[in-house]
Amino acid sequence: MDISDIIGQELVAVEFVQDFVRLRFETPLFTLHEWPYVLLTDFSVGYGEPEYRNALCAQIGEQVAKASLEEGESLTIEFESGVALGLSLREEDLDAPEAGSFSATGDGSDEESF
Repeated sequence: MDISDIIGQELVAVEFVQDFVRLRFETPLFTLHEWPYVLLTDFSVGYGEPEYRNALCAQIGEQVAKASLEEGESLTIEFESGVALGLSLREEDLDAPEAGSFSATGDGSDEESF
């Protein structure tokens, strides 16, 4: 799956929806059923840890420098600030059959699950 559409775009919203999170970029949208780690310059923060939501929301307005989705391995979104979001897609690390989905248009009409 090609997620390169988010490169150069800003993260415009982080939406917490009961047991998943949506990451909205200028147009594309990720819906994640697993919680990504926020990899800061000195340490990482995971879901349930103090300041997780603040660290994730602090990326709003940041522009994406690199993005990769390797099926069955990992999702990585790196911002120009050096902060990255990381999510293991390995079967043994997932709680559900699908970790999330990606829509290049942001409206779900072209949504692809991973």
